[in-house]
Amino acid sequence: MNKRIVIVVILAALAAAGIAAALYYRDQSKEKAMRGSSSVEFMTTQAPGEKRRPRRIVEETPWPMYGYDAARSHVAADYGHRPPFRPLWTVETGWFIEFPPAIGDGRVFVGNLRGRFLAIEAPTGKVVWKKRFGGCLAAGPAVKNRTVVVSVANPGCNKDLERETQRGSVVALDALTGRRLWRTQMGVTESSPLVVGRLVYVGSWNNKIYALALKTGKVRWSYDTGEEIDSSAAYADGVVYIGGNDGHVFALNAWTGKPRWRASSFSHFGRREYFYATPTVAYGRVYIGNTDGTLYAFGAKTGNLLWARRAGTYIYTAAAVWKRRVYVGTYDGYFRAFDAATGDPIWSWTAPAKVHGAPTVMAGLVYLSTASTGPNAHPSRYVKRGPRGVYALNAKTGKLVWKHRGIGQYAPIVADNERVYVIGSTRVYAVEPRRSHKRR
Repeated sequence: MNKRIVIVVILAALAAAGIAAALYYRDQSKEKAMRGSSSVEFMTTQAPGEKRRPRRIVEETPWPMYGYDAARSHVAADYGHRPPFRPLWTVETGWFIEFPPAIGDGRVFVGNLRGRFLAIEAPTGKVVWKKRFGGCLAAGPAVKNRTVVVSVANPGCNKDLERETQRGSVVALDALTGRRLWRTQMGVTESSPLVVGRLVYVGSWNNKIYALALKTGKVRWSYDTGEEIDSSAAYADGVVYIGGNDGHVFALNAWTGKPRWRASSFSHFGRREYFYATPTVAYGRVYIGNTDGTLYAFGAKTGNLLWARRAGTYIYTAAAVWKRRVYVGTYDGYFRAFDAATGDPIWSWTAPAKVHGAPTVMAGLVYLSTASTGPNAHPSRYVKRGPRGVYALNAKTGKLVWKHRGIGQYAPIVADNERVYVIGSTRVYAVEPRRSHKRR
């Protein structure tokens, strides 16, 4: 072959490779989004917050677990409390509270990141009993039938050590006395226990999802996802959903652990980012934010990606879903509402600092906290620095209705039939409405 022809062929090949590389870079670096439809896998009969629990169950277990219900809707449908509030009592836990308390048997159960766990008498604020665990408590407890279930991570929640050598556990305590009922060891777990029927579901750093017997702690089944699990599980219609650190969401048969489907986040230059967040199941869909800053909606039965919408630089927190809206906050200081069917933006509120914890919807208001400290995002991502506080917005319009600067940090509030419990960085504050708005 003529030498000149060879050179031309080589130059053409290099040019084609350059064009292909440029197209790949453009595709991987551009913002990705997908619009959804209300006619595809959207079940209005599965609207959260419309069906309230029987009075007896509400009185016995006012706030069973993180996210309020098994679907992790973060909607307190049983309570109509609205501000302004009157302070009642304050309890100092001694260190940061990352996840909100659970409430049952007349007690508020709360843990901090140094492993201190308190049972507080709900009407008075008296600490009835307390425990110290060897590892930090980076998850919310769950309570059912006089049993409190707690996930225990390693000391300091240290992620810098060799993952395979680290140990954690799930512990069950008697809600009235604090006596330990059982302890099941596993890899480190910062997964808030999900209690459905007689089973407890948690994920672990050892890549596994576990179903434990509520009564004994015995492992009923486990499933190896192949990736670290920091997320917590959500449940609906016999299926458990959970996110993984390699950018996948898993759907498993709740009773056998058999996989139903695995869905993925968008890839960026060959890698997918973390699903730290806990899924929220509503309208036949699974809503979950990823640290790539995108909020995703997958079909609960199929795992099909139905819509995806950029929300900010980084999403750590779970979303709340109410009245066909999905609410989520971001590390660059935005709190947004999206259409649950299409993913279209509805409104956006600019927060004074990053939003780390999940919101709570109650009586037409959506509550959120801003954080002044805590984990950073990807080093190249913007994180908004500012004061901590707790805020209540009109859930339909995004208008600010109430705020309390100086308290807050991660989770905003939980409630029972009489009181609201505002979560500060290290303290729990009990308040009551100055005017009665009880729904019962």
